[in-house]
Amino acid sequence: MSIEPQTEKSDFPNPHEARFHLIGAGISSLAAAAFLIRDGKIAGRNITIYGDQPRPGGSLDQAGSVETGYVARGSRVLEPHYVCTFDLFSTIPALDGSRSVTQDIFACNEALKTNAHARIVRGGKKVDSPAFGLSEEHRLAIINIALSPESVLGSSAVKDHFDEAFFSTGFWTLWATTFAFQPWHSAVEMKRYLMRFVHMMPGFSRLQGFMRTPYNQYDTMVRPLARWLEQRGVRYKTGAAVTDIRFERMEDAQRPASLILERDGAVEEVKLDSNDYTIVTLGSMIDSASTGAMDRPAPFEPNRRGAAWRLWEKIAEGHAEFGKPAAFDNRVDQSKWVSFTGTMRDPAFFRLVKDFTGNVPGEGGLITFADSGWLLSITLPQQPHFIGQPDGVEVFWGYGLTVDRPGNFVKKPMAECTGREIMMEVLGHLKAEDKAAQVLDNAIVIPRTMPYIMAEFLTRAPGDRPHVMPKGWWNLAFAGQFCELSDDTVFTVEYSVRSAQTAVYSLLQLDKAPPPVYKGHHNPVVLYKAFAALMN
Repeated sequence: MSIEPQTEKSDFPNPHEARFHLIGAGISSLAAAAFLIRDGKIAGRNITIYGDQPRPGGSLDQAGSVETGYVARGSRVLEPHYVCTFDLFSTIPALDGSRSVTQDIFACNEALKTNAHARIVRGGKKVDSPAFGLSEEHRLAIINIALSPESVLGSSAVKDHFDEAFFSTGFWTLWATTFAFQPWHSAVEMKRYLMRFVHMMPGFSRLQGFMRTPYNQYDTMVRPLARWLEQRGVRYKTGAAVTDIRFERMEDAQRPASLILERDGAVEEVKLDSNDYTIVTLGSMIDSASTGAMDRPAPFEPNRRGAAWRLWEKIAEGHAEFGKPAAFDNRVDQSKWVSFTGTMRDPAFFRLVKDFTGNVPGEGGLITFADSGWLLSITLPQQPHFIGQPDGVEVFWGYGLTVDRPGNFVKKPMAECTGREIMMEVLGHLKAEDKAAQVLDNAIVIPRTMPYIMAEFLTRAPGDRPHVMPKGWWNLAFAGQFCELSDDTVFTVEYSVRSAQTAVYSLLQLDKAPPPVYKGHHNPVVLYKAFAALMN
């Protein structure tokens, strides 16, 4: 099955002459470049990736050192049915060259399967395989959201479909902290998640079936992909913020005519002709992110919009088919969180958590402190988490979803806390305040405030997100978390990769389509097991 472009174009791109400009240097653009080379036979030298950061990676970027502390923005969930992602990475060799990245990830998860024994902690005690605790009314409401057409759910929020008691259930605590949902987020997106992950319900309380990467997702996925692209001549323009795209009309359609970018304090115009194609990653989950330190909170700077949001706002003026960025970048109180990364130079903390949970690092996934005013979660990944991480150093990360409430042990909002204070809160929930001196004296905990990290979950109406191929345009496509794809779910690597694959196949008018979204709800056995799990 082929993907039909939104506007018919009689001539097909010539692989030897076509030039591609990929705006944004996150996983969407990296994936698009790979599909252009692998499936479109486009020469790497004819592909340019523009990014305003010093290196590619976007929200998967992870960095740091044992001296300054490692920084991980977080990690996107993976599961075996991410067909576009694993198709892409089956082509990409892992950094050691021994096998593909896809093979590397599956081998890692075969060797150590996720099986959380302390997914929830209440009152300082772990809850092994926590119950969903749903009433009959709650189960019916979940089924109603899952079965309702998106047109019926419209721009409603999750909270519009449940009573207050639902948000105190074990199901909601597990759901919210696994997927980063809030009561005011989109009911349409919850429907998509229910359908997309229905096969995960039987093991949901232990995170069974969810996958992780051998190292952090930057080292495991971004670095091998970026290297593969560089080896094929793809050009990166780092520190280059595209601030505008100028357009011109051709016959019965429009196309990009030039890119305006700022780099090293200078403004540059890149002229485009009919052989130039542009794929724009819209918006950014990590825009305006700020970094704190052990003794300094991460400042909240929602008005410091970065290049991605400003560009979308600019090009959407007068072009309704480009979507409505204000639907996503104008409600930071509903889209922010605080994450933090701990670099531990003493084994005391990891030993404490291992003894408390009964899980070795990498096995347990998330640990959520359900009593926490911040709705605080941590995860201890398999070590080393960073390539080059020294022996005797361990790294973990965590996040809070309700960051404007006071903590239970540190009586101030998480958004105002230093790394030291966040670590004190974690130790308090583990009933390990007596270990504070030993842990804190050998730790670097770095908080990160991210105003737009959950923007893609906000309530939306039809037209707020543009189609990958906007109607009435040639040589232009959109990608990333803020374009419209049917069935699939945002806040996943899979959504970014699928959007890139769709954009490439459409622009090149290839006689193929991305593999379909996995639909476990079409399998009666999967449905039966999911309904049985909801009775827990």
